[in-house]
Amino acid sequence: MTTETRTSGTSVRAQTEAAFQAGGQGLVRLAQVVLAAVPGFVIPLVAAVFTGVVTAQLLQYYYLSALLAFGAAAVVGAAVASVFLRRTADRTRLLLERWYGIRLPAVYEPMPRLEPDERGHWWTGYSYHRSQTVAKYAQLVHWGLRDRTTRAELLWMIVNPALAAVLGGAVVLLMVLGTAFALGGAVPANGFGPLSERMVRVGLSLVVGIGMVVAGILLAPHAVRGYVEVARRVLDQDGRTTHAQLTKRVAELTETRADAVGSQAAELRRIERDLHDGAQARLVAIGMTLGTIEHLMETDQAAARELLSEARQSSARALQELRDLVRGIHPPVLAERGLGDAVRALALDSALPTEVFVSLPDRLPAPVEAAVYFSISELLANAAKHSEAEQVWVDILYRAGSLRVTVTDDGVGVADPSRGTGLRGIERRLGTFDGVLAIDSTSGGPTTITLELPCELSSPRTSTSSAKA
Repeated sequence: MTTETRTSGTSVRAQTEAAFQAGGQGLVRLAQVVLAAVPGFVIPLVAAVFTGVVTAQLLQYYYLSALLAFGAAAVVGAAVASVFLRRTADRTRLLLERWYGIRLPAVYEPMPRLEPDERGHWWTGYSYHRSQTVAKYAQLVHWGLRDRTTRAELLWMIVNPALAAVLGGAVVLLMVLGTAFALGGAVPANGFGPLSERMVRVGLSLVVGIGMVVAGILLAPHAVRGYVEVARRVLDQDGRTTHAQLTKRVAELTETRADAVGSQAAELRRIERDLHDGAQARLVAIGMTLGTIEHLMETDQAAARELLSEARQSSARALQELRDLVRGIHPPVLAERGLGDAVRALALDSALPTEVFVSLPDRLPAPVEAAVYFSISELLANAAKHSEAEQVWVDILYRAGSLRVTVTDDGVGVADPSRGTGLRGIERRLGTFDGVLAIDSTSGGPTTITLELPCELSSPRTSTSSAKA
């Protein structure tokens, strides 16, 4: 019983400490919310009021001075508010991502270009204007009112200060009133009356005051969560950001598909060129040599035997060129034995000593195997050409639906995709499969290049092995 009681007491104390820790964190975050909302509301309001007062004073002897002052205040206030529009929304997005991992990327529709016509007018994409300046501002206003993300940010500009005032005000009111009750109980204004009655009043005031302060502290995390939920709904109404992300993703897939089709066409042209200039030319030469041999068989057998020897050598070279060409299209070892053995065979032919570690659940999909194989081949070739390395390590690992390949060398480093087409080609090849390329290369080395591709496998059998080449 004593042990259970002690355990229960420890658990209650731990829960209380956790609750107050979360409350303190909620107070800090609520303060950040209020501070982030103040500039976008107070500064435009002050600017508008100041402009309205000054304009009213200057135009006090004219008719409609109040209306003109109100219009000037509205224009200046809107102009100043536009400066804080995206800053306020971006600040809120940053807080949501930092606190709860909620990402709300801002995706804006492209703004049309101003185009002049033969009359000298400017087309904004919506209307014509004589002045380029007027057209520019008209286009900006029209685009801002049509763009979904900008409209959401305008709404948040209005909701944000009101929401921060309500949530922050409720917490602050509880804590201020609670502090006032507690202090009023500890220092009673009236010192008369029986001692017992005064002690009761003091005790009740302290209990009520401390209870209100505690309630304010415990309410803070809930207020922050409410703020986050409203911000998410306003800045991403009906999942519009998700829709924009999907649209962007479709554009990316379209681009990578175009790259893949272009690469495939270039590869077909290379195969055609290699066949035409290599094996085809040798086969034609062999055919002509065999025709010559046919004529020399009865007149000059020695010359015929020499030509037969040359034809045999040419056929061997043509066969080797065809094998090299097939290996460049899809290596037989890759089709027969899988990625691990294919990379080990690749390492055996590498100009640098290469150590390969493989941990794969059976076979990968053939397109993924081919993309990864040729990417590793390109990286090994780059290491041999540019890195001045003495050793290369290749790690191939599959975990949780993702293939991760790491190629590391001990060379001079500074691998840069902008300095050549090899790494950019690998990026395009991986992009077809939603893969990514990460480069960690500093001056003096080492260089670590990581390839990561999502892929699903059907076989649960795992093969783990390592080899040196």
